[in-house]
Amino acid sequence: MRIHWTYAFADRPREAFDAACDFWTAATGTRLSELRGEHREFVTLLPDDADACVKAQAVRSGDGGAHLDFCVDDLPEFAASAVRLGARVVEDLGSLVVLRSPGGQLFCADPWRGQSSRPGVVRGSRLDQVCVDVPPSAYDAEVAFWSGLLAGWQSRPGALPEFHVVEPPPGLPVRLLLQRLGEERPASAHLDLACADVEATRAWHEELGARFVARFSGWTVMRDPAGGTYCLTTRDPETGKLRV
Repeated sequence: MRIHWTYAFADRPREAFDAACDFWTAATGTRLSELRGEHREFVTLLPDDADACVKAQAVRSGDGGAHLDFCVDDLPEFAASAVRLGARVVEDLGSLVVLRSPGGQLFCADPWRGQSSRPGVVRGSRLDQVCVDVPPSAYDAEVAFWSGLLAGWQSRPGALPEFHVVEPPPGLPVRLLLQRLGEERPASAHLDLACADVEATRAWHEELGARFVARFSGWTVMRDPAGGTYCLTTRDPETGKLRV
């Protein structure tokens, strides 16, 4: 079973969906596709010279967040593997399977349609990571689940004890970071951008309507105009690696 492509999904409340789409298209140098879905809740962010790897979804309840989509050549096999490792199927639509990890994080699987060309860096930054924020009680199980499911990906400890990286093979556009929270609360996820200059990207995003939340060593927490939390990291936007 091979994962051929990955999508990062920005999930945002319906009432703030237009603001989210305006911001993320500007931040990623993309344009919007036509809206899709029964409630016109899905949209793809289309780059000019590569295959898309970012989508957005309007959610009907809650604050939203983020999730990963995995494009595979055998959807039933991927879903069955996930279930054997502890996930459960939330909805099987035939051409799309929605699942929930043992720690409670939603993710999806859909057929690979030939995507292969990764979008480039935009003004010194690249949206290239979904970070799943995991409560302490579920962290070990979540690390084991994702490490087992994503065969061929490199699973390794992160730069700090509370992080674990699951990095895809070269060419796939979105990687996974697991972060152990300091408190017990439901799992959630957010988007991360690798930045050549975090402060320059922060200033640009603030011009686009984002707000600064907090700064840490290695990342800066921001909030987009729809209220969604995301991070600007000091990783190299070309390679995704930590700069030394």
